Parts: sequence; structure tokens; C-alpha cells
Amino acid sequence: MADDVWMIEQHFGLGARADAPALSSTSALQDEFSRYQALPPLWQQYQQTLPSLEQEMQERRMINQAASPDDKMQLRQQMRKEAKDSYTDAVQVRAQVAQQTDTPFLERLVHFWANHFAISALKSEVTQAAGLFELQAIRPFVLGTFKDMLFAVEKHPAMLFYLDQQQSRGPESEAVQRQMRRQPDKKAGLNENLAREILELHTLGVRSGYSQQDVTEFARALTGWTIPNPKLTGETDARYPGFMFNPRVHEPGSRQLLGKTYTQDGVQQAEAILSDLAASPATATHLATKLACHFAGDQPPPALVNRLRDAYLQTGGQLTALYRLLIAAPECRLASALKFKTPWEWLISSVRALDIDLSQVRVSQVMTQLGQPIWKPDSPAGYDDVADSWLASNALLRRVEYAQRLATLTKLSLPPATLANTVLRGRLSQETLQQISRAESAHTGFALFVVSPEFLRR
Repeated sequence: MADDVWMIEQHFGLGARADAPALSSTSALQDEFSRYQALPPLWQQYQQTLPSLEQEMQERRMINQAASPDDKMQLRQQMRKEAKDSYTDAVQVRAQVAQQTDTPFLERLVHFWANHFAISALKSEVTQAAGLFELQAIRPFVLGTFKDMLFAVEKHPAMLFYLDQQQSRGPESEAVQRQMRRQPDKKAGLNENLAREILELHTLGVRSGYSQQDVTEFARALTGWTIPNPKLTGETDARYPGFMFNPRVHEPGSRQLLGKTYTQDGVQQAEAILSDLAASPATATHLATKLACHFAGDQPPPALVNRLRDAYLQTGGQLTALYRLLIAAPECRLASALKFKTPWEWLISSVRALDIDLSQVRVSQVMTQLGQPIWKPDSPAGYDDVADSWLASNALLRRVEYAQRLATLTKLSLPPATLANTVLRGRLSQETLQQISRAESAHTGFALFVVSPEFLRR
């Protein structure tokens, strides 16, 4: 029984909370499906503080129309500060929701999919939109189909800005042809970033059979996918705030991609390609492998990958079917740690275990110190989900150093050894228990607990 509780809380959840009931059965995980909040109150409050897209565009127009260079610089500095503050607030909300949630399995899945569809707030245009990306393109679709999430992600302004899609213009499009007549020496054309990352990272995966010609053809189909601009006349869609299709820069004609011809006009052309990519067996295998790696260990069990792939194809990419399969999978239910915690997983499980007042923690700054700044990976591939990327001695030292700070913020009065046994359901080794019990102070005992070998793994 204790092993079952530990397994459910560690393999599937975000770690136990001393002040919350134990997740005593796998049925509790499935019960989360009916209780999950796509827009919990903390995220709702955050969203209400943000300017609308129209307000952002107005600010950009003000910068462009500013009379002097000094005025422009001042306005840009103000926008950068507002964006940075918005980013910091969003990271704080993300951590607070993860700490307080009563649906930790689904919050883990939100974090998984946000990393799968990685963006980076290191890019100035994305800084303010990073939190909204997770809120609008990931959270509402975590219990739906992969296709629906894929559409929301690729049409979100954060992804379009991140991969420079707004710069992509069809060489034979109306706008480029007109420009060439006026300025024949000025270059303008395709940007293949979004097309490449959709194929390589978001859907089919590397070495799945697509060619450079497929990337180029997909990039041509995606031309016209952009962000609303007062100067543009285009098609918008209420389902995807911040998305516009600009027909004047769309490459005309049919597209040949992965052995199929796409004759659709306008925005429907790339949508048809996305639909086929979502239904592809290669996409099913790619996603199944990543899910198995996340829940069953750094070396994904081939049998589990095959079952997940088959479930994906049989249900049309229904994500809850995959989650139910994971919950029941023997490979995910072993009574031993399967993964080494990433810095984010470690911080969230620590603040849950120690009942930390997060108002005393600047989470964005802490995550940077720990080596995993939120929504700021070095590449579109996101953060690695294997132990080797997080086991370096200097990375562990940063956790040890911060654990001492964290332990001073706990509101608990329990003896550290008692807390440790409660949170890890009696799975501490005798050696670890002795070290915690012999600590010179309660704060030192709490710090030793959250950097113990048993706590560092899940």
C-alpha cells in the first residue's frame, strides 16, 4: 500500500504534500480528469493584468511614431520592463498552481506538453507572451486531441514570433512580386524555421523520412500565417487569438509533401498538412517515445512505446487514452525511482513537501540559478528529460545551496525525520534517516531531506 501511494505521488504526480491526503489509488489519477481546471483562479488573475493584443500594437505604433530617438528608446525600455515583469509574474503563478493543485498528474502533463512545444522568452517578442502561450495553447487542450493542441500551438503568436514565421513570404506571392518590381535588389522570401521544427520536433520526429524538399514545401504552405497588424488585411479566427492569415504573402499553387499533393487554397493548405501530420504513425511513435521516457525511465520500454503508439492511432490522437494507458502500465508502476528530477521538478516537489510560502521565493530567479529557467530553453527542442543532463556536480551543488535557503522558509513544525517519512511514505534508507535525525537544527534537517538521494529521484 505504501509503495502504491509513493509510486502514484512520485511517478505521476508532483510529489506529496504533508498537509494533503495521499493519492491512495490509481483511480484518484483518473478522477483528476473531471476536476482539472484549464483556467484556475491564479492564472485567471494573471490574465486579467495583461494588455490586449490591440494595446500591444498601439504601443508599438507609438514607438514607431515617436518624434525623437530618445523618446523611442524610452518607450522601448518601458515595453521591455513590462514584458519582463509579466514573464516573472507568469513563472510565479505557474509555480503557485503546481504547489497548490489537487490535480498534480494533469499539471505534470501541462509541463510536459509545454516543454514538447518549447518556446523561449529569451527572444524579446516572446517574453510577455510566454505565460499566455501555456495558458492559451497548452492548458485548454491537455485533455483533448493532439491535433487540437497542435493547431493552437502553431497558431499562437508566441510560437509564430519565436520561429520568425511573421517574416516568411512566398517568393511568388502578390506582396513579394510587387516589392520586386519596386525594389528588385531587396531580398524577401521563405523562412523555414516553423516548418522544420513542426516536422522535426512537434510531430514526426528526427529521422522519420521527411526531406529538405518537404521542409521547403511545408514552409511555402505556411506563408501567410502571421500576427495581426493594423496595416494588414487578413483572415482572423476567434478560436486562435493573436493569429491572422495574410493572403498577400501566401505562396500560390499546390504543394507536394511526403508523397501527397495539397491543392487547398489559403490557410486551409497548411491546416490540411498539420492534420495529416497529427494522424501520422511517425508522430504517434515520436510522442509515445517521449511519454514513455517521461513516465517509465530514460530508456523507454519498447513494449510500452508500441502500446502508446497503437492507442494514439486507434483513438485519433485522444490524449486521455494515452494517459489511462500510462496509469495502468506495469512499466510505470514499479516500486522504485524511475527518473532523476529536473530542477523544476525538484523545486516544485520541495515547496510542496516543505509547505513553503512562495511569496518569499522569486521563482524565475531561482530557476535560472538552478539551470532551468522557465520557458527559456537554449533551443526549440526544449529541456532534456534524461538524468545525464542534470547530474553534473555543479548542478547538484546549486540544489544543495538553495535547499538551505528553502528550509528556512518552511511553515512546518514537524520534526524533519517525521516529515521525510510522511512525504516519502517510509521509503527513506536508514542512513538518510539517521543523517536527518542528527542534523544540528530543524532547518538543516529539512535541507538534508530535500537533497537526499531518495528525494532527488521520482
